[in-house]
Amino acid sequence: MAWPIHVSMVMRSLPDRYSPIMNSLSSSWQHVHDRIVAACQASGRPIDSVQLLAVSKTFPADAVAAVAALGQRDFGENYVQEGVDKIAALKSVAGLVWHCIGPLQSNKTRQVAEHFDWVHSVDRLKIAQRLSEQRPAHLPPLQVCLQVNTDGGPTKAGVAPADALALAQAVVALPRLQLRGLMTIPDPVAGFDAQVALHAQAKRLFDELQTALALPHFDTLSMGMSADLEAAVQAGSTMVRVGTAVFGAR
Repeated sequence: MAWPIHVSMVMRSLPDRYSPIMNSLSSSWQHVHDRIVAACQASGRPIDSVQLLAVSKTFPADAVAAVAALGQRDFGENYVQEGVDKIAALKSVAGLVWHCIGPLQSNKTRQVAEHFDWVHSVDRLKIAQRLSEQRPAHLPPLQVCLQVNTDGGPTKAGVAPADALALAQAVVALPRLQLRGLMTIPDPVAGFDAQVALHAQAKRLFDELQTALALPHFDTLSMGMSADLEAAVQAGSTMVRVGTAVFGAR
């Protein structure tokens, strides 16, 4: 992970309207990176083995532009229309990668297929089929993670772990999609060891699917947020989804 060190130099290059936003976001963004580095070092992992996905839901496009100016390129949006609006507003900012990370209903798949680069919340074949059919031919394949309900919450989205392999195999067969890995949102638990143990369930499933599928691009375990990213890194996450710790409280 190569992150800019001289944030003040970046700030001076921005239009004046971004300066107040930069002043409030730059230290938070750098602090999150420092947490990821420290977590990787504590886990004996390379510091470039974990990617930050900055979750920008409910924050304006100017805030995204300010964080992008610091070097952040991957942004996650929970609400499809809000994400589409920001993608349009920031189309002149080169290199941004947009991830849909919220629940996905059938009537929203076309917008996701046409505008986003990644979707983390595929939990049933019908959604994957619609994304495949609606992905424009001129765009690269849509990068897909399966959302897995690892802790079995009855009201939570996600495919059951026992059904994950069958869904993964079906998704692999679809054109215009590339299966990249798994995403989990377990219920919060107290204590670092308990958090690690919970995330380790997803890591075991990820390893099992990685072996069974034998796909070189099945490499992403989207797991961990502001409150538990250290435990997620310890358990094996490759992508942490951080909103509050970067952008502030909503």
